[in-house]
Amino acid sequence: MPDHGHPVTLSVSPKTSELPVAIIGAGPVGLAAAAHLLEHRFTPLIFEAGARVGHTIRQWGHVGLFSPWHECLDPASVRLLQASGWRPPEADVVPTGRDLVEQYLEPLAALPGIAPHVHLSTRVVAVGREHLDKVRTDGREQAPFVLHVVQADGQRVVYRAQAVIDTSGTWTAPNPMGAGGIAAAGELEAADRIRYGIPDVLGAERSRYASRRVLVVGGGHSAANVLLDLARLKIEHPETQIIWAIRRPSPERTYGGEETDTLEGRGELGKRLHQLVDMGGLDLVPSFWATQITRRDDDVLVTGLQHGERITLSVQEVVVCTGFRPDFSFLRELRLSLDSALESTKVLAPLIDPNLHSCGTVPPHGERALRHEETAFYIAGIKSYGRAPTFLLLTGYEQVRSIAASLAGDQAAADRVALRLPETGVCSSDLALQDADEILGSLQAAASAGDGAAPSTSLAAQPAPLGVHAVEGRETVAGVLQTVAKGGPCCGNDR
Repeated sequence: MPDHGHPVTLSVSPKTSELPVAIIGAGPVGLAAAAHLLEHRFTPLIFEAGARVGHTIRQWGHVGLFSPWHECLDPASVRLLQASGWRPPEADVVPTGRDLVEQYLEPLAALPGIAPHVHLSTRVVAVGREHLDKVRTDGREQAPFVLHVVQADGQRVVYRAQAVIDTSGTWTAPNPMGAGGIAAAGELEAADRIRYGIPDVLGAERSRYASRRVLVVGGGHSAANVLLDLARLKIEHPETQIIWAIRRPSPERTYGGEETDTLEGRGELGKRLHQLVDMGGLDLVPSFWATQITRRDDDVLVTGLQHGERITLSVQEVVVCTGFRPDFSFLRELRLSLDSALESTKVLAPLIDPNLHSCGTVPPHGERALRHEETAFYIAGIKSYGRAPTFLLLTGYEQVRSIAASLAGDQAAADRVALRLPETGVCSSDLALQDADEILGSLQAAASAGDGAAPSTSLAAQPAPLGVHAVEGRETVAGVLQTVAKGGPCCGNDR
């Protein structure tokens, strides 16, 4: 039904099997899905809410990745690009988010095989089955999907598809600052003084944070990135004050494996932050749970509990880096199979549960682990991990390769997945690995019972999004800040 009086235009529907495969989101995983679908002779139909491809990545375009170029590219996408004469960037150079968009995503989206199928400034507002609500079962698998979208001019259009892959990500749904996953009292009212995610502290948003008292809330890699950028800003603006509030009693988990991290850039990020804290370059507030935000003149008063006592932090700007959550609002008419805690699929959840590990080993998983009760509907990319912060870019590429193969009827190829997240030296537990082995066994049994093709259990080294240059030991805060200034910014896998 149309919203706010917008007209509804219906496309003429061919047979369901001849319909395109809809992709929600034109980021790296969404465009990779299109490339793999094209190799299987499907027609992709790509909807991007932003005005340009890679819309959300552009919002953290100043941030460097954890991995060099050769670990940031999807194989099917590269094959399409090279066929057009595209030359890949230097393999060992570490890109920023902006580099990823301008040197990779934009050329990919401009290819003749993809460009006609990309719909920009087009937001998907509802997905369902044609003429069937969520309750109806008869004929459900045979009915095409319908996607209701709102275009930039406000017109509402309905498209049909034989399958849907949601790669819309989680960036637009940040977790609140308040404890317990619920916004603190006054948090919404103070929105103009709160920034969620990774602000461009050293670039476009420099004036907002220079010479101000800035509170950073969160204990992941995004928070680490913001803190190091603020430390660099403090070199030029010494009046800048940095306060770091975390819910855990210690920041050790944020530091990660440091020298033992197999991702060198991520290890250096933790090492630098560790040095900055040890040298007194910021004020650390551990075991802090925000409960209320109030305004007083130019100040923002953030009140919370620390060891059962109420304390108030008086600051001028707040950056919240408490992770992200998936938005399922436009999927209400689909039958999703979600884990009640993580909001990933029920099969995937035990493999990625941050209660068991922060970023340890995820065993091979592909299309089977991403299935929902709604046949031919998939969530891929970071959104597939729900609230877990452990997703890495090449994970998404492998997911959509497996999905495309399954849609094409080649389940054996779909099951031949090889994926391993790098160890940090501190984040894997025996319990997590034991659970993973049990789940892998059940997937193999399901494959054998279904089509005789069991998934491969071979592991391949899994790289991920590189960071800052190595930091030698320093004896003063100034030394640490100078060292931080030499390195590029870096995002974490909790982005």
